[in-house]
Amino acid sequence: MAKPRVILITGASSGIGKATALKLQAQGNIVYGAARRIEKMTDLAAAGVHVLKIDVTDEKTLIAAVETIQAEQQRLDVLINNAGYGSYGALEDVPLAEGEYQFKVNVFGVMRLTQLVLPIMRAQHRGRIINVSSIGGKIYQPLSAWYMGTKHAIEGMSDALRMEVAPFGIDVSIIEPGGIKTEWAGIAEKKLLAVSGETPYHEQAVKVGAMLSLFDQFASNPGVIAKLMVRAVNDVKPKTRYHAGMGAGLSLTGRKWLSDRQFDWAMTKAIDGAATLSRLEHHGQRAGKRHYRHN
Repeated sequence: MAKPRVILITGASSGIGKATALKLQAQGNIVYGAARRIEKMTDLAAAGVHVLKIDVTDEKTLIAAVETIQAEQQRLDVLINNAGYGSYGALEDVPLAEGEYQFKVNVFGVMRLTQLVLPIMRAQHRGRIINVSSIGGKIYQPLSAWYMGTKHAIEGMSDALRMEVAPFGIDVSIIEPGGIKTEWAGIAEKKLLAVSGETPYHEQAVKVGAMLSLFDQFASNPGVIAKLMVRAVNDVKPKTRYHAGMGAGLSLTGRKWLSDRQFDWAMTKAIDGAATLSRLEHHGQRAGKRHYRHN
């Protein structure tokens, strides 16, 4: 019988991270679920997941988590860097401090935790690092420069890292989710409208916000990405990239084959279409309410 893997996953308090932690735990692995909101992981603890409090922008918590796992298990087989958030808004409008924080969470926190676990994995002559990027690491949208900049950074740094650590028996894979029903879209929409909703970028902000608001209706379930995560953990020869979720295949294919200007046009049309659909649904809901009151 295969020895259970010791796995650390960040961003485990909700969405993709929580679903992944539960699936990996159910397979008999020794799973450490980490997040800032430890109170939201009581269900993970009940399922047998080891719960750790981590803030990826606070190095002390990262060091403490790695030391805890090393002391309790004497090894770490898999690191899944899943923590992150979306900060939308026009580049001109987003305060530099917010842009810096976006990179601290989505890039520097990921790479610092990776730095801390690499000595353990090198000593073992084996290990697996799985970084959660996004299709936003390959494509782009207006009003998303800071967020998609972080994901493009994760893509490039993960590729370089994969080559660096291959001689030590360590694999690096990237997960590229498309549209997924999580807290991410709501947070991104709220930040977008707060930052650029009353600026010269107002018209674009309304349209992009409408697109984000449709995620709850049309986006894929987090379990779709959790299955990919489990594959990335279990595949004997892991792929360098895995993608799934609403629009993932279409978006990545379009970016591969369309020129920059053609992709600009296609993305603009997609955003306009989402805004129109959202507006029609809003009018339909208002009409339904009026009909209900009339009756």
